Amino acid sequence: MAEHALIHNEKENTYEFHIEGHIAHIRYDNQDGVLHITETIVPKALAGKGLAKILTIAVMEEIEKKGLKMQPKCSYTVAFVEKNPEYARLLG
Repeated sequence: MAEHALIHNEKENTYEFHIEGHIAHIRYDNQDGVLHITETIVPKALAGKGLAKILTIAVMEEIEKKGLKMQPKCSYTVAFVEKNPEYARLLG
């Protein structure tokens, strides 16, 4: 899959990929520099392409780059961190 530009929509508290007229996003609640990941959404039109994983990795890299921490609250992100323990270093 082609690389997509990660868009930080601060007004909506989301990180987004805009693809083919659709928006895949991860929603968060910033609690003192700890991003509580509350939702991971990939539209049905984009399903089955591994986009949730690609988006999640891009968001994890952005969190690390900004020196923030995260706390997975949605089922997808909880499972992702369990399967990819290298991202546990970002838990806050």
